[in-house]
Amino acid sequence: MNDKIICALSDVHNLIITENELMSKHTTFKIGGPAKLFIDAQTRDAATEALTILFDLGISPYILGNGSNTLFPDTAYDTPVLKLSCNSIKMSGEKLSADAGVLLPVLSSYAMKNFLTGLEFAQGIPGTVGGGIVMNSGAYGGEISNTLISSTYFHKGKVGTLSTSEHEFAYRNSFYKKHNDYIILSANFKLSKGNQDEISEMMRDFGARRREKQPLEFPNAGSVFKRPVGYFAGALIEQCGLKGFSIGGASVSPKHAGFIVNNGGATADDVKRLINHIQETVLKETGVSLECEICML
Repeated sequence: MNDKIICALSDVHNLIITENELMSKHTTFKIGGPAKLFIDAQTRDAATEALTILFDLGISPYILGNGSNTLFPDTAYDTPVLKLSCNSIKMSGEKLSADAGVLLPVLSSYAMKNFLTGLEFAQGIPGTVGGGIVMNSGAYGGEISNTLISSTYFHKGKVGTLSTSEHEFAYRNSFYKKHNDYIILSANFKLSKGNQDEISEMMRDFGARRREKQPLEFPNAGSVFKRPVGYFAGALIEQCGLKGFSIGGASVSPKHAGFIVNNGGATADDVKRLINHIQETVLKETGVSLECEICML
């Protein structure tokens, strides 16, 4: 089947196709076995053309951004992986248009350099525009939903657009998370003019807070669990004495109990077993059910 797909995609420009590509190279957890077929789209046009061809072949690829919220299996992954590396940013007045593969810190810095405020919170989020919209990513009181005005998607062979209200944003949720066969290609943001020094200072402050409180020195996938209503996941995990608890090469971070880190050589199975242990322990000792935020394949 790989030969058929590769042949069908061979004439698409700005597409890099690799067989048996290790997913540990493409996730922030640094975990994952080989994807039998890895397709890297360097431009939005390449992504759209590749998706159209795959749709015609009856194939639904797994869409990958920066891999900051994804845990691939240790064994071979059969589904073709399409990585969106398209990273164009354009500005028109106070509006920014960005491809789905643009890293959120890059978009935040671009806005700052152009005296635009509204994306300071995103400067330390390791995901992409596409992933950020799917999850309605946020930090320090800001969320993607605060500035997004529209997004363009691919669905069943066609390209369409969602307006602001059609995204159905909620806490770490959106239309795209509920309907994962809609694939984000690009998005438009409405920002405001601001003082560059103040914007830059706010970004530095958020960055310092992240470095102080989060285990950025180890491979991880960000917050493992959604915030339960009325609680903080990290505090509950720490309350249960699990800070620093390890299974194999995966550990609850001693720095922030809401994070699981790869201490070196961690497997997907280590992480999954640790997540299950945390959920079972917290439920037993506090009665609170923790919902995992990581996409486990």
